[in-house]
Formats: sequence, structure tokens, C-alpha cells
Amino acid sequence: MTGLVRPRLLDLFCGGGGAGTGYWLAGFEVVGVDSAKQPRYPFSFFQADALEFARLYGDRFDAIHASPPCQAYSRLAARHPDREHPDLIGPTRAVLQALGKPYAIENVPDAPLLEPVVLCGSAFGLGTDEYQLRRHRAFETNWPLMVQPCSHDDRPVLSVAGHAGRASRNCSGSSAERREAMGAPWLAGEAMPEAIPPAYTEFIGRQLIAHATELVA
Repeated sequence: MTGLVRPRLLDLFCGGGGAGTGYWLAGFEVVGVDSAKQPRYPFSFFQADALEFARLYGDRFDAIHASPPCQAYSRLAARHPDREHPDLIGPTRAVLQALGKPYAIENVPDAPLLEPVVLCGSAFGLGTDEYQLRRHRAFETNWPLMVQPCSHDDRPVLSVAGHAGRASRNCSGSSAERREAMGAPWLAGEAMPEAIPPAYTEFIGRQLIAHATELVA
């Protein structure tokens, strides 16, 4: 994309920038928004309410990615029904549909997404010599997204699961191994268990750019 104008992508609930980096590799200019500070986020960043920012400024972007909090839909939440977590997939979808831009909403496979495509780290050869990385994540889009099938092997599965304040307790492997497996060397601390591998959104982003090009051809 050197010398070319990159299409602009709004990265909502951006976290540490795993998703944003994939879209950047695919050819997008990326702007991230999160309610929490993200000092390691590698692109332009605004600390703000993600959905309010999208309502105000979403029409300035060519495409939108959103990763609303997944805790309400995780298997851990099912084991602790007394704990309350934000349920933001519906409100996020409503905002994105109102904007009318191509979008992707990412979450865990059990989340209430519409006809999602599930991606797995094994499909992209992610992991280390010792561990395989699966990290299944589901993606709802309002445009036709192709799937990349899983390719599980016999190596132990590297877990990067966990939530704020409990990440180090719930993650197997060393921090260096998790960063290597995810393909995200800048991630650290609480950003790691909430991130997705950039390979996922690079795969999605390249399809999204091709889709947008077809629309204006």
C-alpha cells in the first residue's frame, strides 16, 4: 500500500491492538477507541465510549470493526450466573447497522452473533514449537466473509484466556511464548488475554478491501 491512500477503519473496543494490527497489515489506516487507556496501542487512539464515538464519527470511516466485551458470553460466565457483565453485542450491531458501513463484530463462539464465521489460530499456523494456538473467535459481518478451516494438531494447546486481574493465573506458557504464538510482540499484561491474533483480521481485512473494491467498480 506504499504511496496509496489507505481506506480508514474504526477499531471499536480496540484493547491492545491485536485486531487493529491485522487490519493495518491488510492495508487500512486504523483508528482505535476504548474506554480504558491503551498505552501500547500502535495506531491513533481515542479514550472514549466506543459506541458514542461511533455514533458521532463513524460516518468518517470506510469500515468498522468492533470487539465488545466477551465476558457475558464466555463459558466462565455460565459457571458464575451471579456475576453481571455488559451485554453489548445487540447495541453494537444497532449502531453499526445504522451507519451502513461494512462491519465486523468479533466475540467468543458462544456469543449471540448472526451467522458468524469462526477462525482458529491453527488455520494460520500460529503457535510455537511446543504449543499450538487455537483461540477460536467468531466474526459477524454484513458482507460475505470466507472461512479458514481449523487445522488442529497434537501439540498441547497454549491458553491465553483470562480477564482483567486474573490473566497471569489463567494463562499457560510464558509471556514470551504467548506473544510469539499470537504474533503480537508488543502485547503485555491485561491486554494479552483480551486480544485476538492479528492474522485473523489481516485475513478478514484483505477480503474486506476486495469486497469494497467490487462495490465501487
